[in-house]
Amino acid sequence: MKRYLNLPYEDAAIRSIKAGDDVILSGILYVGRDQVHKRLYESLGKVLPFSFDKNAIYYMGPSPALPGFAIGAAGPTTSARMDPFSPSLIKAGLRVMVGKGPRSAAVVEAVKECKGLYLQAYGGCGALYASRIKSSEIVAYPELGPEALLRLEIEDFPVICTIDSEGNSLYRV
Repeated sequence: MKRYLNLPYEDAAIRSIKAGDDVILSGILYVGRDQVHKRLYESLGKVLPFSFDKNAIYYMGPSPALPGFAIGAAGPTTSARMDPFSPSLIKAGLRVMVGKGPRSAAVVEAVKECKGLYLQAYGGCGALYASRIKSSEIVAYPELGPEALLRLEIEDFPVICTIDSEGNSLYRV
């Protein structure tokens, strides 16, 4: 089934999405990888550079923008590298994550417990995703270069739900 999810999202909207659904994202999507996750984890209980509430994060390594684009290739990176930090971030309010590949049993359980979603971006589609990004700006950690925390404005960004709010997963864990 095809679903549309506007970001920031409504709780009822993420609960209606099921594992296996095609999802089209539009709105604001944050980008953070390994080092951002480590810093967010270390900052829990303090002021964070963006609110987890109703927002989503994308595990992506951007490349420099080409003329006419807000960003270069914008394909997903392996989500498992964020797994040491993800359960704590999910329990702190991060409910929607976009990446590629399977997640640990601890992440699946946290997604289920906190009624979140894990959405998979399609590998090899960095150029397609770049065409769906309308703007990109650094929000925090500029010293991390391409791993800085980014804020993207996206439109019609295709993904698939691989772990839903009930803990149903397309992966065996």
